[in-house]
Amino acid sequence: MPNRWKPSVTVAAVIERDGQYLLIEEHTPEGLRLNNPAGHLDPGESPAQGVVRETLEETTHRFTPTALVGVYLSRFQRAGQTPADDEDITYLRFAFCGELGEAVAGLSLDTGIVRTLWLTPDEIRASAARHRSPLVLRCMEDHIAGQRYPLDLVQTDLSVVHDKPRR
Repeated sequence: MPNRWKPSVTVAAVIERDGQYLLIEEHTPEGLRLNNPAGHLDPGESPAQGVVRETLEETTHRFTPTALVGVYLSRFQRAGQTPADDEDITYLRFAFCGELGEAVAGLSLDTGIVRTLWLTPDEIRASAARHRSPLVLRCMEDHIAGQRYPLDLVQTDLSVVHDKPRR
């Protein structure tokens, strides 16, 4: 059987406060880039649990998701040194909005994260060339447009969060 295509599942937090959005600046192979607090879904967690963890790791702040902004499919291609080293990754992103809590004392930003920053929508639009993904802008625009779905739209079966018995 040939290899089956499997998109990488990611989660992102779209956090707005007083007309500004919280982004992170991070090191990537393409240089310093702006992104939502976001990352890969870990084994054994629901998308909502993943976005809480990722936001804490990348901002040191607690995050409570209140709604799903959207589910997005995007493709990223990066040329390698040789064609065999080329990367072609499809991401399935679950973007949540919610409430940012206080910073957790003693935590530091995750490896590769330089800083957090609050930007206006116009500043985010003007910085599109520095975005890690076109989804940074798309998620913000969908949030501004009022796009919200209930959290229970995304169901996580208990088999995901509980270990299976070993044989």
